[in-house]
Amino acid sequence: MNTIVIVLPILTLLMFDLGLTLCVADFKLVFQRPKSVIAGLLGQIIVLPAFAFLLAWLFHLEALFFIGVVLIACCPGGSSSNVFSKLAHGDVALSVSLTALSSIITLFTIPIILNMAVTFTGTEQGGVHLPVGNLIVQNILLMLLPIMIGIFINHRFHNAALKMDKILSKIAFPAIILLATIFYLNNTEAISKNFTSMGVIITILIIGAIVSARLIAWPMHLNDKETRTITIEVGMQNAAQAITIASSPFVFNNETIAVPAIIYSLMMNVVLIIYVVVLRQFRK
Repeated sequence: MNTIVIVLPILTLLMFDLGLTLCVADFKLVFQRPKSVIAGLLGQIIVLPAFAFLLAWLFHLEALFFIGVVLIACCPGGSSSNVFSKLAHGDVALSVSLTALSSIITLFTIPIILNMAVTFTGTEQGGVHLPVGNLIVQNILLMLLPIMIGIFINHRFHNAALKMDKILSKIAFPAIILLATIFYLNNTEAISKNFTSMGVIITILIIGAIVSARLIAWPMHLNDKETRTITIEVGMQNAAQAITIASSPFVFNNETIAVPAIIYSLMMNVVLIIYVVVLRQFRK
């Protein structure tokens, strides 16, 4: 099965749905509460990719898995983080703003970080290279454009945007599961062979994201709701985007690089569900 035929529409649909939930005010939060926004973006865009880089190096990952781990770490927050923030009694407005801002900013930081990973692993000599121009164009067409169209519809036709989001939000998670399932079926041997070792690394990455987010929030004296939100935002990455970049014929065109993102899509939900449950127990 040609997975890219399914991957591209799913990512575009998810980004369009994200845009439907956004308005201009969501981007103004950076001026209204700069500390909380900066803390979230710092954790997501700088600290987490750096930690992934270090983790991949410490575990001596082979080049393609090295790139895959760094790739999932430098992607923006997933739209499901807003739902998890609500379940954790976090700051939903902050969650939405961080998702929106990270989705825009990472359009330009992903090529820089990935290029560093490719250069560090020396995969260019092995035939794996990163066409930066193609990646930027793909990100603009598949992410920025759908988000902007969604924002426009929400601004001009708010009621219609609410109705569309009500439908699309219900199929977002099943779509990601479908995507992961299809990739698993196409790469059963590679995933099964590396699931244990890669699962450990990915779990450490997610737990590291949670810990680092709380450490960033602590000296900034953020309140509990903001801290919980930033923790979830840094811990939940857009696995669909990582899978798209890895498998796209215009970028890496390599499904092995997508393996860490597929495992991440599973472990992310498991770890953060446990995190939310623990938070709710402490609140009780």
